[in-house]
Amino acid sequence: MRATIRDIALAANVSIGTVSRALKKQSGLTEQTRIHVQRIASQLGYNEANLRQGKIRRLTFLLHRQHNNFVASPFFSQVLHGVETACRERSIVPTVLSIGPADNVMEQIRLHEPDALAVAGFMEPEVLEWLTKTGKPVVLIDLWAPGFRSVNIDNLGGALTATRHLMQLGRQRLAFISGPLSHYSIAQRALGYRQALFEAGRLFDPRLEITLQPGQELQQQAAAAMQTLLLSGPPPDAIFCYNDATALAVMNVCQARGLRIPEDIAIVGFDNIDGAASAAPPLTTLAVDKEALGRMGMQLLLDDAPAQSEVVLPVELIQRASTLGSGALP
Repeated sequence: MRATIRDIALAANVSIGTVSRALKKQSGLTEQTRIHVQRIASQLGYNEANLRQGKIRRLTFLLHRQHNNFVASPFFSQVLHGVETACRERSIVPTVLSIGPADNVMEQIRLHEPDALAVAGFMEPEVLEWLTKTGKPVVLIDLWAPGFRSVNIDNLGGALTATRHLMQLGRQRLAFISGPLSHYSIAQRALGYRQALFEAGRLFDPRLEITLQPGQELQQQAAAAMQTLLLSGPPPDAIFCYNDATALAVMNVCQARGLRIPEDIAIVGFDNIDGAASAAPPLTTLAVDKEALGRMGMQLLLDDAPAQSEVVLPVELIQRASTLGSGALP
């Protein structure tokens, strides 16, 4: 197995940054330290041709195993498309790696031999900590963590807009079906829903918020959540779903129960996936430029943006018949 800068740092008992400076013959080190690092590198068989002098030639796109079904999670397939487009324009070779906390993350990354890492969606904090130990530049896409450069959509603002839209239509019992709140983007959407209720002077009713669990089939969970909402006290007359796939499953349950959309219940999703516009009725949702997320993530890496750099991309409310009725514009 090829030695890495991290291997050298461990063997030489110095930081990864010190190894990098020593091998690149940069200033800021004593000659003794430089010679020590170079000797350890030689003993480990490190190939100095691996030094990129800051240039990214290979990128690994990391996705959690719970997101790795691009059919079930079309959001990330479009994010990846944006990353691939940016890589192609700059002659960077991208690879995709699906990982989880039980995997040997460092070993998998070593096999891919990337110069930089793009992490999309949810990832456990311990995995992010391992990534920092690689010494490679990292960008988080649709994820935020302290100390990392990141690019996200305006999840909070989008949820505020969606909830306000339903209130402006005169809806009184607004439910929210959420995904796992350990996901940064979903937690922000839950916060936006609650903040909109607070700003309108409405009491938060915990019976009207249901959180789906990770690792379970989304369609079945969403359907069960909707059944619960319909059976627990007065049913909601509006539902904001944390994503479109959930909203479409909810629509199926409502229609099977004989509820009219939007006359009896208005429904809003989030992400504007391809199936939203072709649903019956077409789904009101928040449009997200998913490819732009991927492209902007690459730009942060290429610009060598400082740690904790954060870019937030806007979202747009697309009003369709699931809230406005048959007269809604497509």
